[in-house]
This record gives sequence, structure tokens and C-alpha cells, in this order.
Amino acid sequence: MLGKLAGWDDTIAAIATPQGVGAIGVIRISGAQAISVVDGMFPSKSLEAQASHTLHVGLLKEDALVLDEVVVALFKAPRSFTGENVVEISCHGSHYIQSQVMESLSRRGVRMAKPGEFTQRAFLNGKMDLTQAEAVADIIASNTEASKKTALQNIRGGFSSVLKELREELIKFSALIELELDFSQEDVEFADRTALFDLLNRVSVQVSKLLQSFRLGNVIKNGVQVAIIGKPNAGKSTLLNALLNEERAIVSDIAGTTRDTIEEVLNINGVLFRLIDTAGIREHTSDIIESIGVERSLAKMREADVVIYLFDITTTTPEELSIEQAKLAAANIQYVMVGNKADQVKERNENAAEHVLYISAKENSGVDELKHRLFNLTVSDEWNSDNTIVTNARHIDALQKVEKSLYDIRNGLQEGLPGDLVAIDIRSCLHYLGEITGEVSNEDQLDFIFSKFCIGK
Repeated sequence: MLGKLAGWDDTIAAIATPQGVGAIGVIRISGAQAISVVDGMFPSKSLEAQASHTLHVGLLKEDALVLDEVVVALFKAPRSFTGENVVEISCHGSHYIQSQVMESLSRRGVRMAKPGEFTQRAFLNGKMDLTQAEAVADIIASNTEASKKTALQNIRGGFSSVLKELREELIKFSALIELELDFSQEDVEFADRTALFDLLNRVSVQVSKLLQSFRLGNVIKNGVQVAIIGKPNAGKSTLLNALLNEERAIVSDIAGTTRDTIEEVLNINGVLFRLIDTAGIREHTSDIIESIGVERSLAKMREADVVIYLFDITTTTPEELSIEQAKLAAANIQYVMVGNKADQVKERNENAAEHVLYISAKENSGVDELKHRLFNLTVSDEWNSDNTIVTNARHIDALQKVEKSLYDIRNGLQEGLPGDLVAIDIRSCLHYLGEITGEVSNEDQLDFIFSKFCIGK
């Protein structure tokens, strides 16, 4: 954990509400002088004499000029978000009024906050660790139930507590091995090697679970890319409209109507699925524009997390279907085979195939089952458990280094390396674990992380 950085003892302010016209605007001020500065603009009463966590209504003034009638909220250090004195001024939502208040604060020596600076101060003052601070940005950006739940779990310290437990156990063994170095002449062992192997196995299993959770974490944070592919006139655009329950794509009996990809977003059980309606894929076409569309369709197919291969059951033979399935399997693409136009066939007999979902996109029959299959194939109910889910690429990079360090420690013990060399690998492992939570960090790293936050948070 870094101590208070140089130049971070000033008082900062920012408009915490989004741009645009609204009923109210909130201006947040944090720092040692936050209360005294606002006190000089609030003649209704002495704010410094008031208790923490209280609200006060009155006029905000600069000399004789009335800026606005406001509500002032007081949070005295250390019982605040940043751990410093914090004042929140709720004024009317006029951009002009908010600008006037900010200019008045600036004339009193208050500095405009940088992006994420309030949360960065909360981290520096020990109010949260780095994973919790990053989760603040995640919850602001959350747009589904799944992303909100995962971010909230991390804000409450779910991920942090797992890492803290692993780190504390490794620190104990590290201390014992370091102690052995002080008594190297005595040829004694304070650290039980068997117990250390057991610990390494437990830590390795936990780290492996965290690494594996990133696949789901990435889905929760960024959504599932779903490409709808198939031959022309299979009903891809009709299916897209049925999934979205709106007329988004043009539907026509003319093959090749969709020339370019169309992308839309569908929320299934709290997870975003990014649907891509592609141009129909046929191998030979003299239409240059259609050829470009086909190439884009193939590219989208390769990039997708899952592919819906849609085929017309009235014209597709079992042999053709087997060929397409083999192509998808050979390309290692996750897919769902969907037979469309089931409403036109009373009995599927020879056209029926295993592991195929038969629907009628036109009649909206079987579409809910398709949504269910997409969810189970990519997400299932894993996200609904209490297991820790990693969503941050920075965390994954550090965890991969932790995994490599654990491997080096285990190898060193098996090969009977001296304690000083084993201690180096343990320190390396501890370093990477500390990087995740911010117990080991540097100013440049923090500036980069918090620069991605919004101003006012």
C-alpha cells in the first residue's frame, strides 16, 4: 500500500452528476479544507460546528451574490468515502449554476478533481483495496444484473478476501524459510516442507479456479458475441427480429437481401448477447457487394463466442447438414444447429437430425428454447453462485504470474534447492498477489488505473 502521495493534501471538487439538464446537480468536495471552504459560502449556519452525516438547507453565496438555494451534506474524516472531509452540495441542475459554484470554489483554492481521484484517495487512505476501487468503476459501467452483481461482490471484498487468505498463508511460510536462512550454520528447518506442498496445492487450485472464471467474467462484462450464419434465405433476419421481438432487419424472399452485418443486443437472464445477423453464405456469387458481405460473415463467425447455424429444413439434406457441422467442429467453433421453417413441414422424418433445434422464426415457435440453449451453452447458472468471478484483465495477468511463481516454488522444493532460492520465488509470488490488491503498487500504475474512471468518482 502506498502512503499519501506528494501533492495529495489539497482539496478537490468535481460535478458528480452527468452532463445535461436535470432537476439537481451534485458537486462533491474532498480534502482537509472541504468543510471550512463551503462554510465560508454558507451563511445560514456554521457547518464546522455541525455533526458528521447531516444535511443542511440554505443559501450558497459568494459575498453578496446568491448562487443558489442548496442542500449541503457533511461527511467528516475519517467517516467518508475518501477518508477525508467530504461535502456534497446538491444544487439545481442548471449548468450555469453548477459552473458558478465550481468557479467560486476554485477562487477559494479548491482544485478541479482528475478522473477517478475521489476513489483513488479512498484507496490511498485505506478505505478500500485496489480490486474494490476498480469494482467501483465496474458498477458504474454495469448494464445488466450479472455485471452489477459481480461488481457489488468485488466492492464488498469478495475477490480481496480470497487473495488475502492466500497471501497470509504464504507469508507465514516465507517468514519461516527466511528464519532458516538466519540459522543456516545450524542446518535446521523451521518450515514443514510437507505442509508447504499442501499449501501450494491449495493455492494452485484456487488460482486455477480464478483464472478459469475469467471466461465467464469476460462474458458478464462484455457480453456474448453470437453470429447468426447460414445460406441465403434460411431466415436469419426473421430469426433476428424474433429474438429481439421487433422488426429490426429487412425480411424478403429474395436471396442475398442482407448485404452487410447487422448487430443488436439482447438481454437473456441478465447477460448481454450481442447478435450479429450476417449476409447469407453461398460459395459462388457474381455479385461483388454480396461477396464482400459473405467475407464479413465468415470473419464474424470466426470472432464469435457462439454461432447459430440456421438452415432451411425444407431444402437442406442430412448430408449437407453433416458437412456444415463438420466444418464448424473442425474450426473449433461453439455452435447451435437450428432448423428453421418447421411450420412448413408436418413430419421431419429424413430431415430430422440429432442435436438440432427445430423452430419457426416466422411463427416465433422455439425461439425461447433457442435463448435458453444460448444461455446454457455460454453462461449457465455459474454467475448466479457465490463463487468469485474475475472480470479484470489486469488481475488475470497478475494471476498468471502467480501461477508461474507457484510452479517455480514447487519445482525448487522438489529439486532440493537451498532455502534462499526458494524464498526468492515465494517473494515473487507474494509480490504478484500484492499487485492485484494494491499492497504492492506504484504511482504510475495507479494514475493509469484511475484515469479510466469518470470525473466526480
